[in-house]
Amino acid sequence: METSVLITFVVLAVVLLGVVGGLLVRGRTLTPKQTKKLYPETRDADDLPPGAAEDAEGDTLVADRPDTAEADTAAPPVEQVPAEPEVETPEPVSTRLARLRARLVKSNNVFGKSLLALLSQDQIDDDVWDEIEETLLTADLGTDSTMELVDTLRERVTVEGSKDPQRVRAMLREELIKLIDPTLDRSLNTEADSRPAVVLVVGVNGVGKTTTVGKLARVLVAQDKDVILGAADTFRAAAAEQLTTWGARVGVPTVSSEVEGADPASVAYEAVDKATELESDVVLVDTAGRLQNKANLMDELGKVKRVIEKKSEVDEVLLVLDATTGQNGLNQAKVFSEAVDVTGIVLTKLDGTARGGIVVAIQRQLGVPVKLIGLGEGPDDLAPFETEAFVDALLEEQ
Repeated sequence: METSVLITFVVLAVVLLGVVGGLLVRGRTLTPKQTKKLYPETRDADDLPPGAAEDAEGDTLVADRPDTAEADTAAPPVEQVPAEPEVETPEPVSTRLARLRARLVKSNNVFGKSLLALLSQDQIDDDVWDEIEETLLTADLGTDSTMELVDTLRERVTVEGSKDPQRVRAMLREELIKLIDPTLDRSLNTEADSRPAVVLVVGVNGVGKTTTVGKLARVLVAQDKDVILGAADTFRAAAAEQLTTWGARVGVPTVSSEVEGADPASVAYEAVDKATELESDVVLVDTAGRLQNKANLMDELGKVKRVIEKKSEVDEVLLVLDATTGQNGLNQAKVFSEAVDVTGIVLTKLDGTARGGIVVAIQRQLGVPVKLIGLGEGPDDLAPFETEAFVDALLEEQ
């Protein structure tokens, strides 16, 4: 029995010593050297990252947490800078005139065909003169201009008695040039002392005003002008975007509003103000299309001009007309001229009409010159109007 008690005592002593020893080990304080060994400040390429272990095949298993060492040394993301749009070089004005004349020659105009054929007949009686008169009226020459031209031609043909086609053509050319009036000043007022010249572009819906402004910007850039565009058509959703695209193609900035339906007068003013700040040569202001019989819209157009004039004088008011509208274009021109004092006409779509006489009719009734013509849909299909070149194209046979 004493032996059993002794054995029990020894076992208890051994167990007690183990427990005490374990507590001492668990509660010890690690020395700096020991800490460094367990948690090295740096790791070799072969060291496992913190929180990692190796599986039975030696592959590294990493815990689902970010590796700060790798995150700190990762290459920063490269910012993708959008490429600058390629800036186009507009076609020179001299080249445009030759190309536009060629297109007009090919168009279905009555002057180079029907009229010359009638005037070159062996016998020109009253019936022929009536037919000549009807042909001119069809070409939208206007009643007064038609009667004046027929009377003059009838007198000259009778006096000279010539039926030679070339001589008849020369007479018709001379009289048409007189009607169109080469003495009118057709230059664009884009020169102003110590400030940007301001050009306001107006017209009814659907005549291509915004496109015309974009094409006019190309004309001015081709003349080495520094241009700014003002998108004061705030009612058509795509107008500002369309104008901005036109400007970007030739490196011209556009001032617009981010708010659809914003006050167009305010946008126009801001465009002129920005052009003044940047010391630009010209600011082109596009306006919303409006019907000439809507008094409130015409009043608004007048307001746009008055607000601009608080900042700068308006040097040019261009009315864009569609040549295919014929005599209706005259009614439009009258109302717009009363509202904003139109100083020049831009006549578009002349290539698709036999109504070249509208040039004469508009100028005769308004005393406002046609300054620009458009003969196509290309970006450079707009050119300054030249009286003699226009008449020669009308009379030139294909």
